[in-house]
Amino acid sequence: MPIVIPKELPAFDILTKEKIFVMPKARAVSQDIRPIEIAIVNLMPTKIDTETQLMRLLGNSSLQINVTLVNMDSYISKNTPQSHMQKFYKVFDDIKDNYYDGMIITGAPVETMPFDEVAYWKELTEIMAWSDSHVTSTVHICWGAQAGLYYHYGIDKVALDSKLFGIYETRAEDKYDLLFKGMNDKMFIPMSRHTSVDEEKLRSVSDLKVLASGKECGIAIVKSVDNKRFFLTGHSEYDRATLKKEYLRDLDKGLDIQRPVNYFEDDGLYNIDLSWRSTAYLLFNNWLNYYVYQVTPFSFDIEKNSGRD
Repeated sequence: MPIVIPKELPAFDILTKEKIFVMPKARAVSQDIRPIEIAIVNLMPTKIDTETQLMRLLGNSSLQINVTLVNMDSYISKNTPQSHMQKFYKVFDDIKDNYYDGMIITGAPVETMPFDEVAYWKELTEIMAWSDSHVTSTVHICWGAQAGLYYHYGIDKVALDSKLFGIYETRAEDKYDLLFKGMNDKMFIPMSRHTSVDEEKLRSVSDLKVLASGKECGIAIVKSVDNKRFFLTGHSEYDRATLKKEYLRDLDKGLDIQRPVNYFEDDGLYNIDLSWRSTAYLLFNNWLNYYVYQVTPFSFDIEKNSGRD
C-alpha cells in the first residue's frame, strides 16, 4: 500500500524513482480505506532530506499512510525555504484537535544546550503532553529521544568525551519484542551525537524497558512498557550519504571531527557500507504494524467518546 503525500513535495519524485509506492491525495480519497494517520514533527535543519528519509521508511509498509508534516511555530527554519514550509507544513495549533495513529519526533542540532534554553522547548513540551491523549504511539529520534526521556521521566542527558559518530553494532536485550520481528541478532544503527542519556537512571525507571544497546554506543532503543513511546538514540532513517555530508560540513567549519566509524569501506570518501538499511526498514515497519496499526482504534470517534482526550 502507498504513502499518501502531495505530488509537489520533493520526496514524491525521489521515492517514485526508487520504486516506493507513493500516491497523490486526489487518488487516495477515491479508495474506501481507513488510512493510518502519521504526524512527523520535523526539528531537523535539513527538513527536505529528513522528510524524504522518513517517508522512504514509512512507504515500505503494507499500510496506506497519510503524513502530516509539523514544524515549530515558535522558531523559523533557516535552512529550508519558507515557501516549502508554508506549503507543506502545519503548526501545533493546526493539528491539536486531531487524533493520530502515530507520531515521529525527529532529532535536532541543539543537543549541547539545556532543554529549557531551546527556543521551541515550551511548544515541544505541549506537543509531547498532547500526544499522550491524541496519539496511539510516538517514536522519538536522537535529540527527540533525549527530549522525550527528560520531559516524560526526568532523565537528563550527559556529555560524551567525544562525538559518537558512525555506524554502531547493537544487540537486542529483548530478542522477542515485536519491534525486532525478522531482524538479525546484530543490528547496525547510525549515530551522530555529542551527548547520551543517564543510563543508570533510565534503567531504574520501571515504566521504561531497554530494548537494544551496544558496547560502544550504549543504549540504542527504549520503549515505555505501555508501548506508547519509543526512544531511538540513533538515526536509523539516515540515507547512504548523510554521515558523509555531516563529516564534510564539520571539516569545512574547521571542527575537530573524526571520520565516522564503520562507515567508509576504505580511506576514501566514496565507498560507503550501507549496513543499516534492513534494520531501519524493519524497525519502522514493525512499529507501524505491531504498535500502531494493530492497536489503534478504527474510528477516532471511539477515542473522543471514551474520554481519552
